[in-house]
Amino acid sequence: MALQETIEQTVTGLGYDLVDVERTAGGLLRVTIDMPCVTALAGAVAGGEQFINAEDCEKVTRQLQFVLEVEGAEYARLEVSSPGIDRPLRSEKDFERFSGELIDITLKAPIGVAASAGSTVSASRKKFRGTLERAEPLDGKAGWQIVWSDEPAIKPGQKVSKNKIPAPLQALGFTLDEIHQARLAPVVDFKGRKPKSVVDRPIEK
Repeated sequence: MALQETIEQTVTGLGYDLVDVERTAGGLLRVTIDMPCVTALAGAVAGGEQFINAEDCEKVTRQLQFVLEVEGAEYARLEVSSPGIDRPLRSEKDFERFSGELIDITLKAPIGVAASAGSTVSASRKKFRGTLERAEPLDGKAGWQIVWSDEPAIKPGQKVSKNKIPAPLQALGFTLDEIHQARLAPVVDFKGRKPKSVVDRPIEK
């Protein structure tokens, strides 16, 4: 059985989601786990999000050490950790789970002249930060879009005119095949990460 599959079966069998498996120099095997979506939602309903803690990591570490020894997997050190606030998004399930959140994406290729036509976005741009939303399917594949505004950040103490017209929202549609990397934007919220909804303004596409 492939190492990735072995680790995933072990992690999910213990009631967690496997986020990532990484081998680094020196024989380190790094495994990143998270609470499953159902558990996280249940925690949110109960008044607080459910997060991976040290006990969860220890539990998975002990089981993985046993399983990997039985499988004869070669590694020097095993490290099991939580995904952190900049959790990577890799699967369709991840995107569905974090729809409505603020994310950072890097495309495999620049958006091109056609996609940038009629907007202020550079045709060579590959990196975007915005709110993740469902979109119409593209070429028969599940469609997603990222929505953002180029409104400058308001500095502390800065006064904003009530008559100021906010910058319009812009949107970029994509499929998972076009993504090189996607992560939750590292937003610090001491009350817990909450979905970042966009304001009701016209979207430029």
